[in-house]
Amino acid sequence: MLLEGLHIPLTTPFHPDGRLNLPKLAANIVRYSKSSAAGLIVLGPQGEPTLLTDDETRDVLRVASDSAAPEKVLIAGVSRDSVHATLALASISAGLLYDAVLIGVPSVLATASPDAAAASHHELLLYFQTIADRSPLPVVLFSGNARRIPIDAAVELAAHPRIIGLLDAAGSPAEIEAILCRAPAIKREVTVTPVFRAVTARMKAAATHASTSFVSADSLLAKPYADASAIADAQPTPLLRTRTKSAGFQILASNTQSILEALRAGVVGAAPAFAAAAPQASYEVLAAWKDDDQTLAEEKQTRLVEAARLAEEGPGSLKFACDLNGYFGGRPRLPQLPPTGSQRAAIEQIMKPLRN
Repeated sequence: MLLEGLHIPLTTPFHPDGRLNLPKLAANIVRYSKSSAAGLIVLGPQGEPTLLTDDETRDVLRVASDSAAPEKVLIAGVSRDSVHATLALASISAGLLYDAVLIGVPSVLATASPDAAAASHHELLLYFQTIADRSPLPVVLFSGNARRIPIDAAVELAAHPRIIGLLDAAGSPAEIEAILCRAPAIKREVTVTPVFRAVTARMKAAATHASTSFVSADSLLAKPYADASAIADAQPTPLLRTRTKSAGFQILASNTQSILEALRAGVVGAAPAFAAAAPQASYEVLAAWKDDDQTLAEEKQTRLVEAARLAEEGPGSLKFACDLNGYFGGRPRLPQLPPTGSQRAAIEQIMKPLRN
């Protein structure tokens, strides 16, 4: 699966009383699908995944898959502390035609003492490798500030054929470059469109459905239709034309403050939390970089820094920033709290030039 471009980490909408608000989730995704983003991350760190029940998790995954445009890459955040529970959600995601699963460090391995570093390293590798071996979908690793994947472990995991990339929220551009420098020989063939965009599972399913719905003239001439006149159209040209592209270990930058620096270090795309509130402003950094306009890219990056610092203070602040741009944010689920009045005023002021 190709991970190039901007991937939007979705927030999860709730009613004021804390109930899941699936209609607003669907409406947000329909609008995000009209943006320049390459994909959507469902129940990533910004989606408050640990505050959802298993039933709510399945509902969110289903609604997101049903609402997203077929050409958008869908990545499902399915991390659980146990391998068994993670694989169960990975299977559900595969049935819903997701393209990859996002897996982070389990909490039971995040608190290991320094004296247990060696054992923790082996447990961490075993956790990710076992999931990758059995998952019906390719795996994207997630390395966060609180639960970080060490560079040595990331390099070793990158060699696994089913681990295709890393969403990095913790490493500096230098650390990203170090991972890529130590894994230069990893090359995989990925299926892309004629213009080198990702081919998603839902695109393949739609093309398969179109081809299997064709009715041949021979079948119409067979009984009980032999005595009836019928006209059969010629079989249509296949709807999905593809080619292949070589891709290495693909890293996505998750730190809004350093998207441009991460691109220079070798990442293939970005998935900043702030993209949920300002997808166009976030995309413009990547677009300017791709056009090799460094001056414009730096200008676009600078516009994001202060706004992202305020909007990413917590789920409540990010959701308020989403509200300002027409995406339903609403309140976070308790125990998370909405921003205070002064925080709201500051976010509203800084978001004015970033309205979509």
